[in-house]
Amino acid sequence: MRSPLLPIFLTVFVDVLGLTLILPLLPYYAKDYGASDLHATLLTSVYAAAMFVSGPMLGRLSDRIGRKPVLLLSQAGTLVGWLTLAAATNLEMLFVGRIIAGLTAGNLSIAQAYISDVTKPNEERTQAFGFFGIAFGTGFLLGPGITSLLSWLFRDHPDPLFKYKPPTLAAAGLSLLAILLTAFFLPARKPTAVAARRLSGMAEYLARPGPRKHLAEFFFFSVSFAALTGALGVYLKRQFNYELHEAGLVFGLSGLIGAIVQGGLLKRLVKKLGEERLTAIGLGTMVLGYCLLGLATSMGFLLVLVVLGSFGAAVVRPSVTTLITKSVHTSEQGAVLGVSQSLGSLAQIAGPAAAGWLLDRNQVVMYGLFCAGFSLLGLLLALQRREGDRPVEQAPAEG
Repeated sequence: MRSPLLPIFLTVFVDVLGLTLILPLLPYYAKDYGASDLHATLLTSVYAAAMFVSGPMLGRLSDRIGRKPVLLLSQAGTLVGWLTLAAATNLEMLFVGRIIAGLTAGNLSIAQAYISDVTKPNEERTQAFGFFGIAFGTGFLLGPGITSLLSWLFRDHPDPLFKYKPPTLAAAGLSLLAILLTAFFLPARKPTAVAARRLSGMAEYLARPGPRKHLAEFFFFSVSFAALTGALGVYLKRQFNYELHEAGLVFGLSGLIGAIVQGGLLKRLVKKLGEERLTAIGLGTMVLGYCLLGLATSMGFLLVLVVLGSFGAAVVRPSVTTLITKSVHTSEQGAVLGVSQSLGSLAQIAGPAAAGWLLDRNQVVMYGLFCAGFSLLGLLLALQRREGDRPVEQAPAEG
């Protein structure tokens, strides 16, 4: 079989693995350069701000000239960003590296659009996005674990900042591997004539009932998840005094749960419950897992909360992404996923910054409640039924 899902899965996996090598490392890296808790979380926010500017443009460009060349451009920018982090000698260089990576960070949304191109708008697509989620889950499992191991191996190096170099160089190497996989194994998708017909701009998608509801669900989910992950390293340091190699193991557990759920359970859950109900269940589980973070004082209790929150996130992301793609015409999927990435970028700007601001003031309980509150907003919206929540298979009417 020459399914294009295998190379896109491998490409996404390698990209995510590189990303998750860096995710637990950033707060510690920044704080060793003198950053406050707030400034440490802003490394995530500036990346997202740059991605907010570039996301829709890259999405529309991929609709016009094809997914593969834009994916290669995005991956090249990611490579330069990781190399800048590896060469950093001060806090300012860390921010520069994140901005460079953010300006070209369209690889994951373009990969999602590619999946939409080659799957049908039913449980097949949800399962395909589930495999996309497996890449996330496996990356979150292996990436932080590799970072933990590398930082532990170099913990006694004469230069206390050297322990951050091997993980960032490993992430750069993985980005190079992703470029090679995309260039040599991913089949090119020739743009169709209908792909030129689309709506432009976030406001126009938000004006339509179907896309508006699911994009809002995705936004609330993204704020909650971004606030949690963007400040998790700071939280673990403040609440449990964990070092980088210990924090990486907590991130790894989250990835393990995601890989288990999306590897075999998701398809059965979608068939039994459907994407709408599954989105609501996942958001409800996130509310439960996040709201008690501020009260966690033992490893056992923390791990229970991590399992609950990770299960919720693992089922929400592929489900709501499928709902977004099913709410528009096939020729608009790249653009609407670009809009969803922009909303995700807004969430990643606000979520980590707000979480860092709270933790900087030792408001650990409020940190957990902030994450849970946005999951609750998404849950309330997911429980609403609207007439516009049906798939769109024909081009939208003109005029």
